[in-house]
Amino acid sequence: MPHGTDSLLLQLFTIFVWAKVFGELFERLHLPAVLGEILAGVVLGPYATRFILPGETIYSIAEIGAVFLLFTVGLETAPSDLIRVGRMSLRVAVAGIVVPFAVGFLYLHLRHEPTHEAVFVAAAMVATSVGITARVLRDMNVLKSRPAQIILGAAVFDDILGMLLLGMLVSTVSTGGVQWLHLGLVSLEAVGFAVFMIYVAPRVVNRLEPGIQQMQTQDAPLVLALALCLGLSVAATRIGMAAIIGAFFAGLAFADYSPRWNLDPRAQAINQFLSPFFFFTMGSRLDLSVFSRSVVVLALALSALAVISKIVGCGLPLYREGWRAMLQVGVGMTPRGEVALIVALIGLQMNMISQRAYALVIVMTAVTTVLPAPFLRMLFKPEEMGVGGGSVGGEEKAEVQASGRLG
Repeated sequence: MPHGTDSLLLQLFTIFVWAKVFGELFERLHLPAVLGEILAGVVLGPYATRFILPGETIYSIAEIGAVFLLFTVGLETAPSDLIRVGRMSLRVAVAGIVVPFAVGFLYLHLRHEPTHEAVFVAAAMVATSVGITARVLRDMNVLKSRPAQIILGAAVFDDILGMLLLGMLVSTVSTGGVQWLHLGLVSLEAVGFAVFMIYVAPRVVNRLEPGIQQMQTQDAPLVLALALCLGLSVAATRIGMAAIIGAFFAGLAFADYSPRWNLDPRAQAINQFLSPFFFFTMGSRLDLSVFSRSVVVLALALSALAVISKIVGCGLPLYREGWRAMLQVGVGMTPRGEVALIVALIGLQMNMISQRAYALVIVMTAVTTVLPAPFLRMLFKPEEMGVGGGSVGGEEKAEVQASGRLG
């Protein structure tokens, strides 16, 4: 066997096993497995013990893991459910962007930080990590509850709006001003993509069902669903959105047919293998050695503001539904992740932020990623646990829920 392939297989084996070991330990502590998988990356990654040094291939596999994670979440989210909470989710997403951005920018501006750094750091505070939120909700089996549906819908809208904000910043920095025509076209493409996948795509699948049933390919529905997942992931990136949004919408298009075609358990099997690489590499990117004491103090203050502003901003639209619903949605929208890191990385590559500002975003991302999960477990009532198995029934539902707990 070639040395390169041998080395890659060894890394895959080591990362997968250690991520699952840490995940199991966290499950035994009644914490989401995702936290253990992220911690495994921190402890074993290049900035701590250096036991595992992920390369570009591992990072690519991790990105594919994020894609399939959101695809399986889409399979468990019926379009009718997303439409039912769509208006509320959009309100939550907009408030969850405006409030954190304003609070972050104002705080850094009052501390006399450079304006361009304040803008990029504030932009990193707005985007909820859809992957982390979805995994935590899945582990708790609450994906079908109304607060979870609002969180999931808002996280999708949040990512779309966050990408538009990032596009505006990059356009402003690159050209010295906002290219409104280009930004308008990107906005229309994003909105059109979302509307089509929610309202039209399920009807298209319904029309294709007779032809799919007649295909001779083994597991034809699954093959078609996976092809659509990959294709829409590419399409999403081409119009300026994250690939995971396209994957989510691909799952959404097949959600109504998932029980009939037994898609969810088979997609879960793929997800159970790939998603640990995504969360492990997220943890492995955390550099613990670059933080001075002053940077850590400032970063913790910024993290507190990031948590509070997200809870307030995302919770306010639900004030009529009671404080528990406000906190469930607000805390559920708190985790940042890959999007925040992407914003900071782009700022660093464009020489718009310093290593110090980049460190602030890394700490803020880590804190907001780890902190909300235990509180979510406390906020959801016991009777709400078990409504997240998706639209499968009987034994299939129990198997999906069990796999979620083991994940």
